Amino acid sequence: MRRISVLLLALLLAACSPLSKYQSLPEVKAWETAIQKFEQLDKSENYPDESVIFAGSSSILLWSTLKEDMAPYPVIHRGYGGAKLSDLAVYAGRIFDPHVFRAAVIFVANDITGSEQDKSPDEVLALYKSVVKTIRKNHKDVPVFWIAITPTTSRWKAWPQIQKANMLIKEYSEKNKNLHFITTDFAFLGNDGKPKNELFRDDLLHLNDKGYDVWQEIIKKELDRVLK
Repeated sequence: MRRISVLLLALLLAACSPLSKYQSLPEVKAWETAIQKFEQLDKSENYPDESVIFAGSSSILLWSTLKEDMAPYPVIHRGYGGAKLSDLAVYAGRIFDPHVFRAAVIFVANDITGSEQDKSPDEVLALYKSVVKTIRKNHKDVPVFWIAITPTTSRWKAWPQIQKANMLIKEYSEKNKNLHFITTDFAFLGNDGKPKNELFRDDLLHLNDKGYDVWQEIIKKELDRVLK
């Protein structure tokens, strides 16, 4: 009887988990293959303990010069295209737990895009808190950096909500030890207050080489400030 009670309690707690409503979503399950590929890399590759792990959506995935741009910091490259915080929160343990790392850098930009399926800024914050909580289970004191969601022409109508999500994560980071918010909008907005399209690919969403140069300078400066 006691064993059954413990099992029922465990099932009840799982059902009440903040992530329970996301775990069964097809859009979350769709990333299982990508996460399994990361797990295969974890088995075949050796990463220095002083590595910085970069995780998140397509802007991380497509950063082909990440290793060179972050030198001398060794990096663990864990980007997958189309990532949302709702799936990163579910898979965070499998992405971060296998590694010893000096810092984590996260960029996820697909939860607020201007569609009817968008999450609220408060929901984005809650999911980011969940990711941080998972990281903290095995990496209690490592610095965690959130790269601000970038202003883009393709998602300009959603910019007010994106700004609010950025602001909530910035405030949360400022109130908690070893959490850092990397501000970037000043470099991607022109004098007219609109996104600088010359920093983006033809889709006006993903960074081009010039855009990555801007990111590299800002992010590397923040890593140096905190880690050195």
